[in-house]
Amino acid sequence: MLSGPFLDRNWMGENKDYASSNIVMLGMPFDGTVSYRPGSRFAPEQIRLASWGLEEYSPYFDKHLEDCNFHDAGDLEFPLGNTKASLDLIEKNVEEIYKDGKRVFGIGGEHLVTLPEIKAVSKYVDNLAIVHFDAHTDLREEYMGEALSHSAVIQHSGKIVGFENVKQIGIRSGMKEEFEFMKKYNTLIHEYSELDCLKDKNIFITVDLDVLDTSIMPGTGTPEVGGLTFNELVGWFKYLSKFNIVGADVVELAPDYDTSGASTAVATKVIRELLMTMTK
Repeated sequence: MLSGPFLDRNWMGENKDYASSNIVMLGMPFDGTVSYRPGSRFAPEQIRLASWGLEEYSPYFDKHLEDCNFHDAGDLEFPLGNTKASLDLIEKNVEEIYKDGKRVFGIGGEHLVTLPEIKAVSKYVDNLAIVHFDAHTDLREEYMGEALSHSAVIQHSGKIVGFENVKQIGIRSGMKEEFEFMKKYNTLIHEYSELDCLKDKNIFITVDLDVLDTSIMPGTGTPEVGGLTFNELVGWFKYLSKFNIVGADVVELAPDYDTSGASTAVATKVIRELLMTMTK
């Protein structure tokens, strides 16, 4: 019998027992509707490997990964080229997580994977709100005739929770009509205190990594200059840690566009801090 040691492809610091965990990490390597640079399907695997270069302790939150009590369920396997079947598979699996009384932590993949997560969570969680970190509005009704697009994910998700329950942070790119839409529903915010209207809500946090500046996160599908610094993002996380977070995801790392590996390392640290945000 082989005796190893062997390389562990799961996230470090996880609880290997699904039944006793509180949070379930779910890899969603799907990038079937990407409109510029594909490759985010490779992110979940690369993020897991890079996690072993992190410390398990977060000085930002004074917490340890073991405090998060999360289980890494691995990556879903999608039918290549079939967007609807892939989204249905995500929705079904996220439903199972909430049936079991747990919360999801999704790793994409492109941003469209958030839509089936929201559909599933909304079946089990009332009074749901979305906090959306992104460079892009993602508020189109469709993109090139396709409603199921990463460019439309917040439009469709907002129809589920109500746009009065959507707050967007870091947005700096989109159509004029989308910026007018954000003004109409007051979704775009700039100050921590503007989140206070969600104090009594159950919040799903979705982080598109291109919310970070291109100097920090070049390895993404649609990089946009003028973004947040890492510490600014963590500042928002620390404020949100006071809220009731019922689920989260981190999407849109395209690791092969940053051969230095720095973007993957940044994504991994974002995930660590967001896990801390979900942990009381």
